[in-house]
Amino acid sequence: MTPRFPDRVGQGSLSRLASSVPTEGDRPEIPVEAPYSGETIGTIPAGTPADVSAAVERAREAQRAWADRGVSDRAEVVRRFHDLVLDRRAELLDVTQLETGKARIDAFEEVLDVATNARHYAHRAEDYLAPSRRKGALPFLTRTTVHHHPVGVVGVVSPWNYPLTLAVSDALPALLAGNCVVCKPASETPYTALLLRDLLREAGLPENVFQVVTGRGSEAGGALVEESDFVCFTGSTETGRTVAERAGANLTDCSLELGGKNPMVVLADADLDRAVEGAVRGCFTNAGQLCISFERLYVQHEAYDEFLDRFVRRTRALDLRAAYDYGPDVGSLVGPDQLETVERHVEDAVEEGADVLTGGRARPDLGPYFYEPTILRGVTDEMRTGREETFGPVVAVRPFDTEAEAIELANDSDYGLNASVWTGDAARGREVARRIECGTVNVNDAYAAAWASVDAPMGGRKDSGLGRRHGVEGFLKYTESQTVAEQRGAAIGPPRRVPDSWYAKGMALALRAMDRIPGVR
Repeated sequence: MTPRFPDRVGQGSLSRLASSVPTEGDRPEIPVEAPYSGETIGTIPAGTPADVSAAVERAREAQRAWADRGVSDRAEVVRRFHDLVLDRRAELLDVTQLETGKARIDAFEEVLDVATNARHYAHRAEDYLAPSRRKGALPFLTRTTVHHHPVGVVGVVSPWNYPLTLAVSDALPALLAGNCVVCKPASETPYTALLLRDLLREAGLPENVFQVVTGRGSEAGGALVEESDFVCFTGSTETGRTVAERAGANLTDCSLELGGKNPMVVLADADLDRAVEGAVRGCFTNAGQLCISFERLYVQHEAYDEFLDRFVRRTRALDLRAAYDYGPDVGSLVGPDQLETVERHVEDAVEEGADVLTGGRARPDLGPYFYEPTILRGVTDEMRTGREETFGPVVAVRPFDTEAEAIELANDSDYGLNASVWTGDAARGREVARRIECGTVNVNDAYAAAWASVDAPMGGRKDSGLGRRHGVEGFLKYTESQTVAEQRGAAIGPPRRVPDSWYAKGMALALRAMDRIPGVR
């Protein structure tokens, strides 16, 4: 029997976190549920637009002093936070599991991600923000420098599936760039964000530089989009369109990581043992509630039967259960809505002729929202799970003949977030990957190789989003670039007493010369 609370978390600690959320007057309460049991574990304030406005105002007041502290001081705070995340990982894992119902090993991936982002950006922020010299308009006469200034207040609207990673990993570069952050976590998973806020303050972050406003997306989330100077949103494509529309109306820049219907391609020369393990991780990590997980699996005919046999046997052996310790491979879905979507997609596929090779059942004996890892064969585009994102532990497997067909199948989607290619020929794998229309593509890995390459940009194409996280792109998006150009000596323009025709002829000759001089052109 799974305990109601893990060892390091109790009703009292959750109540303390919830009571620390500032509100403008009395607010209704939103219940928070533990997916393992379906029990209510606490309540949080249902924040309103007034609460968001107050938080943004406090952030604006704090932002100038935070930016004036200098990059090295800000980086030192983030380095201390990095150490606290690792030191206090057991508590973070407990709260994350309590709110999401995920397996502990999946929660640990979030700890790894936060620490990796903290380390990366803390050590590179100074270089990213350093003024850079650019080529001026006229060689030796124009000195041009680019500066990067913080945008102000960044609004982070984070989802429930990765409440540790997505509440703070995107916020860290924003903070290092000199911004303040207001985070509106999903109402299903507020306590993880509140605990992260406390760890940031313990690391030395001033109180109003990172704030959390709890509430429903339609109220608090929408208000945060309206109030922020930059919006960072992770969630469904449908909601992302609304966020983009509201941000655009205010000419507010935004980054959006949205849905995916991600493909995995297994070529005939792949190491099948590695490919099967990759498929298990790529399809069933976090019970499939992962934007970059795979719901479409394509296997070349020569390897199809052997791969499918191994994949089904490996999936059946997965340990599906509730536990606040390491051991289970797969945990629970987050709640009733997600369970209903998964059941509806699988039932529709079976009614339309697809075969369930393993799984295909809810498991109320384990907990109210558990669903077995499921492999389907015979899924077509006319079925709901053929085109729509299921966001659960369900994958459709299909054979293909040629490499060109595999690429066509992989690209036949409105989404373009993540993909994976498995082959014994690394050069071939990289070339196939290059031709797949996704923001990240992994060769002989499911998703971690690209996701954990935090020096490289990560994000979606097509309906999978706008903008990028990670790398210099994920840092400078939180800044306004400014060009300062100093003209020395001769001005740019016709000199006095020189006929315009002479000036035009001379400039044309100068441009031709500049095109031919290395280091000037």
